[in-house]
Amino acid sequence: MDTLITFLIATAICLIFLLSYTKKLKRREREAHEAAKKGAIYSEGPRAQHPHIDANACIGCATCTGVCPEGDVLAMLGGKAVIVNGFKCIGHGLCADACPVGAIKMVMASPGMSADLPVLSPQCETNVANLFIAGELGGLALIKNAVNQGRDCVDIVASRIEALRAKSGGDTWDLLIVGAGPAGISASLRAIERKLSYVTVEQDEVGGTVAKYPRQKLVMTSPVEFPLHGKFKKLELSKEELIAFWKSVMGRVKFNVRTGEKIEDISRAEDGVFTVVSNKAQYPARAIILCLGRAGNPRKLGVKGEELPKVMYRLIETDHYINKQVLIVGGGDSAVEAAMGLANQKGNKVTLSYRREAFARIKERNAGRIQEHMRSGKVTVLFNSMPTEFRSDSAVLEINGQTQVIPNDYVWIFAGGEPPRAFLEKIGVRLGSRDITLEASNEAKLELARS
Repeated sequence: MDTLITFLIATAICLIFLLSYTKKLKRREREAHEAAKKGAIYSEGPRAQHPHIDANACIGCATCTGVCPEGDVLAMLGGKAVIVNGFKCIGHGLCADACPVGAIKMVMASPGMSADLPVLSPQCETNVANLFIAGELGGLALIKNAVNQGRDCVDIVASRIEALRAKSGGDTWDLLIVGAGPAGISASLRAIERKLSYVTVEQDEVGGTVAKYPRQKLVMTSPVEFPLHGKFKKLELSKEELIAFWKSVMGRVKFNVRTGEKIEDISRAEDGVFTVVSNKAQYPARAIILCLGRAGNPRKLGVKGEELPKVMYRLIETDHYINKQVLIVGGGDSAVEAAMGLANQKGNKVTLSYRREAFARIKERNAGRIQEHMRSGKVTVLFNSMPTEFRSDSAVLEINGQTQVIPNDYVWIFAGGEPPRAFLEKIGVRLGSRDITLEASNEAKLELARS
């Protein structure tokens, strides 16, 4: 009798574990199908370097699906790993590194090239000797990349500084840094560490693009080695927390920054010394790091009425706008975050216009939140729509081929930015095609080695 009871208890325990495991598998399969359905919106698939999965070798361990920083690029379907959101892949290659049986290798699709990017060496140096570019202007997004590149560029300059000083007079800066965003701050602090004479010039305020983010926007999701501080391990913090951290580090040293100055020209003499001309002064420098950001000027739609004062391209303080009818144009994270921020202010009626049929390129947390705002009626989203005219008290939209006039007080357009191509060409920086996904993969692997 005791043996039978023991057997029944053991069987019950096994059944509980089996049911739990089966339920987990079904949930994972359901999520994979949902991800695949979303990925099908973009039929072009992977844009450049991406994983190729050998289904015969795959053992279905799902290790690869959990390591990708971009989310649900891979998922398990039918017990095998498959690409379900290939358009999200930017070539980190961590899935291939994590596969225990070598069933994944990184291959190239038609590379996602960009012809308006500066051509850089692996050390982020342009074709102009001792002129470097760090951060978003170089093509790689993410704050951690900007911090790493700003720091590393200074190390290159420091390794050459004795030779550079020997060629020029004493009344010359070792280094001039253009921009005081993540890359510029990192470079400035590293210059202090390496005992270089430097000056940082910023046309706006310290913080760069980050300072212009909406309040409480979450930024920085990867640990990074920060000059004069060490390993910064916090995975997620608000814009305000990040700026406060920067100020705390800068407050411990003499941070030599000049704000409200815009660089207008850079020339290089035969002895290699640069002359940097701003709207306020001239600076001689032995080396330069450009940390300008990529979206120097907002990209415009070319729509009639876009010059009206009610049409804007940047939103910082949502609580300045109450009891208004607002139109947001765009489908990225910035547009979605702006729409939700304005929708939570008293009396606002918010409409978001997006040219595609669904959101698919936004962060998962934003995808969930915007769905909640749509269900509650806080935000009206018009998919397959484009503005055709802005008027003083309304906007004309084309929605699924039909024209509709929507009353509104303000319009915000989030269509990205135009890189400073003309400025780069003026100062002699060569532009050309680069495979950013491959560079992002190399950067991710380098960061993994650092940690």
